[in-house]
Order: sequence, then structure tokens, then C-alpha cells
Amino acid sequence: MRLIAPMRFALCALALVLAPLEPALSANSRIKDIASLQSGRDNQLIGYGLVVGLQGTGDSLRSSPFTDQSMRAMLQNLGISTQGGQSNAKNVAAVMVTANLPPFASPGSRIDVTVSSLGDSTSLRGGTLVMTSLTGADGQIYAVAQGSVVVSGINAQGDAAAVQQGITTSARVPTGAIIERELPSKFKDSVNLVLQLRNPDFTTALRVSDTINAYAAANYGAPIAEARDSLEIVVQKPRTADLARLMADIENLVVATDSPARVVINERTGTIVIGADVRVSRVAVSYGTLTVQVQETPQVIQPEPFSRGETAVQPQTDISIRQEGDQIAIVDGPDLRTLVSGLNSIGVKPDGVIAILQGIKSAGALHAELVLQ
Repeated sequence: MRLIAPMRFALCALALVLAPLEPALSANSRIKDIASLQSGRDNQLIGYGLVVGLQGTGDSLRSSPFTDQSMRAMLQNLGISTQGGQSNAKNVAAVMVTANLPPFASPGSRIDVTVSSLGDSTSLRGGTLVMTSLTGADGQIYAVAQGSVVVSGINAQGDAAAVQQGITTSARVPTGAIIERELPSKFKDSVNLVLQLRNPDFTTALRVSDTINAYAAANYGAPIAEARDSLEIVVQKPRTADLARLMADIENLVVATDSPARVVINERTGTIVIGADVRVSRVAVSYGTLTVQVQETPQVIQPEPFSRGETAVQPQTDISIRQEGDQIAIVDGPDLRTLVSGLNSIGVKPDGVIAILQGIKSAGALHAELVLQ
């Protein structure tokens, strides 16, 4: 037995989630939308810096000693002696600076950076990031960041109340980093192209290679692509081809994609997404909701006048049980519309659909991958 709360709106929400998934079994997509170039990936950068100019919302130097050390080191590099003094200013905050270095980035171009507080600062609003070097995994400096931080959150508090919306200890510096070093690899020096599918699938990989080979046969007279596995497709560069122009032509080719049948369930939010290729063998489903209501109405019993009795509380409990939707339905899903209609016909709510799909999977009648989030 379990307590079930009424959820009249949930059935409509289920239909809205499932309705857009009905079209064709495979979709036609450009190669640039389903695959990425292996040599064209991003590289992550990281750095440590200071945000100054805060209005009393910075780190307390006693609780964050690294902020005080960083500030003293910065001032000494600028030729200012800080020995013998102690600062209690709260307009400085230590931050971690992160960014993504885009592929084929050249020196002088700009990228966005993200700034996150390290100490006990309450807000970075109004601050300025001081020149910070950003290094890659190899320890080399690839960019330098500096500029005014932009905070999207709001934090206001008084003596008896406080309001906070969003995060005020994380901010961005739009186009705040200048690239100082380019990546060692060169696109033009490559002898082949390696395409990586965003959703690995053998069928899609073979279709991509066949489509590229059909294009190459018409333009270069020989096949140039080979599917290495479900993820990678290797394209050999023809001797007379320009690599950039070849990639531009390949990424605009249209391919019929494929994907495995999958049911995604988020039990926390009650969201259910069913793919168009999901099939269910004929099964009988019994769905019933048992509602148990417990109501306590204690009564106070008073003793008779001038007696030696004591006031007592007599417990009184009323329990009511109600069962709804105990019908049995046949669910047979040769297509998505039939499956959804079968579940909706017995008035199943999202929490019930989750339990039914798990039961159908355990019975071996759900021919799809069940993903629980």
C-alpha cells in the first residue's frame, strides 16, 4: 500500500512529452550536425586570479589567508612594499578563472572566461578581474584574462530578511581573455580527417562513410572514407583536394541517421521520454491506485465534578481506503502512438507509467533500452 496524491495535470503533461516523437524512424541530418572533427575539439584552460573593486563583499583576509598572500605578492610585483602592515579590506576576492580554447584559435583573438570565488566572498558584482594567465594541461600559458566581471545573480539582505536570486559568487567576463599562443597542430598539415559521431552508432557510421564515398566517387573517382567503429569515420585526403574545401563539402552532406530504441525516465521529476522506435510485445497491464487516508480526532474526557478522576485524552482514529482504476488493459505497441494510447486508455499517471514500463521491461516485453536518471 502507498499513499497516492491526486495528479490530474500529469496525464496531459505525458502526452505533451511524447507527442513530438512520432515522426519517421530515421531523420535526415547534415554531417556537421551529427559529427565533429577530431582535431577541431576545444581545450580547457585554467588560472588563479584576484577580483578587485568589490563593495565590501570580498574575502575576509583572516578566513581566506591565500587572498592576503596573493594580494601582497601582486603588490610586490608592482614595486609596492607591504611588510609591516595588515590589511582588513574586503574589496578583494580570490577566484578561479576557466575558459575553453576553441579549435584553430589564433593569437590576438578573444574568448569568454568564467570566474568563480574561492574564499568566503558573498558577491563578485561590480568587481574587476586583474590580469590572470590561463594555462593548459601541458602547463603552457595560452591566454591572459582581464576585465569587468558580469554577475547575473542578485543578493540583498537586511537585519531581518534576505533575498537571493541566482549565484552571485560566479560571473563571466565576456571576451575577457586574449589568446597569446596558438595550438601546435595545424589543420592544413593533416593527411586525413577523423570524424567522431556525437551519438555512436554502427548504422549511422556506415551511412556517413557511404555518403562520403558516393560524393568522392563523383568528384575524385575513388572512395576516401572508412568507418573505423561506431564512433569514428576516417576520411583520406585526395592528392588534388584542398583540405578546408573538402571538409566544407563533406560537412554539408545529408545522411539518414539511426539510433537505438530508448526510454528515458527521470523519477525525480516524473518526466518520461519514449523514442519512436520503441516496441512493446502484447502484454496485459493491471493498474490500480490504492489511497489510504488516516484522520486523528482525539477526544478529551473530563472527570465528574468533585471526584478524584483526572482529565484524559482518548485517541480516535478514522481510516478510509479507496481504490481506483483497477481495470486490466491490453497494451501492444507496434508504434509509438499505439503504445501511448494504450497507457492513456487506463488513465495512467506519470508515476504509474514509470512503474508499468519497469514491469514490462522485467517481463521481457519492452524491446528498448530503459535509462533511469
